[in-house]
Amino acid sequence: MADQTPRQQRTDERRRRILAAARDRADAESWAAVTTRHLADTIGYTQPVLYGHFPGGKAEIMLAVALEGFVDLTRQCRAALSGRDGRAAIEAVAHAYLEFGSEHPAVYEAMFLQPIGARFAADDTAADLRAGFDVLSEAIGDRGDGSTTEVFWSALHGISELERAGRMRIEHRPHRVAELGIRFAAEPPR
Repeated sequence: MADQTPRQQRTDERRRRILAAARDRADAESWAAVTTRHLADTIGYTQPVLYGHFPGGKAEIMLAVALEGFVDLTRQCRAALSGRDGRAAIEAVAHAYLEFGSEHPAVYEAMFLQPIGARFAADDTAADLRAGFDVLSEAIGDRGDGSTTEVFWSALHGISELERAGRMRIEHRPHRVAELGIRFAAEPPR
């Protein structure tokens, strides 16, 4: 970022502060508690300054948080996949995905539960979203149309949400992940 002007650096820093404040408030109290007024007060700026950075307000802020989340989730899953294949790859990526959801509940919610306007499974799907899907696909060896990856992803998402809601005991996560490993490693290549 050495090639940025001081003004660009200040703008980027304000954006980071706004996003961090939104994530912190959402983690503590939910996205419903995130308001532009609260964010402006938290970072010490006026609401017009906040809207200068995010003209779409809260919706644009959630989208930015979600897109950063996809980058982070992909990085975490890619690191888990590194050097592994078969069942070991599937289980490592599953654990990484579920840990991300547990460690970053507000980000995960913005990514998958809030209406952020991001399109999945379309020709114009954003590259960061596609990369996250691709690492899941690579982990299970899906060489088809992506349907098997969608089933894997939906299983991970379901486990994540059910654990968060207290409907599944988190201490049983290793058993569920092992079951995913067995079932998806047994899937014949396409």
